Amino acid sequence: MRDLRVDPGSFSELHPDPGPDSAAPRPDIRMVVSLTFPGMDCAAHDLQESFTRIAFDAVRAAGGVPALVDSAAEELIDVGAALDGADGVVFLGGGDVDVRCYDYPGPPPANEYGVDRRADQYCVNLIQESVRQDLPVLAICRGSQLFNVAFGGTLIPDILDYSPHHGAEGSPLFVDEPVRLDPDSRIAGILGRTEISVRNGHHQAVDRVASQLRVSARAVDGLVEGTEHRTASWAIGVQWHPEEPQADVEDRAAIFGELVARARGRANGDPRGRDSSGAAAPDGARI
Repeated sequence: MRDLRVDPGSFSELHPDPGPDSAAPRPDIRMVVSLTFPGMDCAAHDLQESFTRIAFDAVRAAGGVPALVDSAAEELIDVGAALDGADGVVFLGGGDVDVRCYDYPGPPPANEYGVDRRADQYCVNLIQESVRQDLPVLAICRGSQLFNVAFGGTLIPDILDYSPHHGAEGSPLFVDEPVRLDPDSRIAGILGRTEISVRNGHHQAVDRVASQLRVSARAVDGLVEGTEHRTASWAIGVQWHPEEPQADVEDRAAIFGELVARARGRANGDPRGRDSSGAAAPDGARI
């Protein structure tokens, strides 16, 4: 059976309505996501469409202009062209990351799902170039795993005790999970607290953290749930799904809002961006 593919028509918008305050800069946010992957069935299709639409809507609500970059397109856009004119980048979730991308010594897990090494490598290249250009980066779930792999980190290909992180067989995939944030992390600053409840549904996770990243969040069992780049102005990864339909709406708005605020700073000519309060990004002091 041929793999399904998400129609971008439900969330793409080539010329969005600028709204009443059309003089305000609307930063260009590239949304990197695979609209198909091996084994995409109806359930996976509907989930991918829903999460992607919510992420696009969150960027629009924050004042950004989301633009699709399909990492599973038949003809991939050159990395330079994909980021040309971008003020920020979001990397969304999807299938598992191919174990060959991080030289995993064992066999692939038996429950490996949706692996597309071509898409993995394309995303790795995009992440590396985005950080090289010092673009604001938000990497979610699969995106956060690739964020770690892009800088030399490794993954746990299949979490042995998965119960805190996704639903049991026959139950809903996504669960509420408590996560603890590093008080000095960017994500704690965005959300204004160090203990949060998130929506999670993953069986892979960050293992060895890349030297250029630092841990910003952990699950109760110690599993890495968030990372941030040590020297980039603003590049963060979250393992959980702020764009999941039942996720905390205020937290979603805060996370995507901060990304767009940073991107707006770039659109205004500030190469390092500014946070939502207008304060300039620090020169690596916090990270």
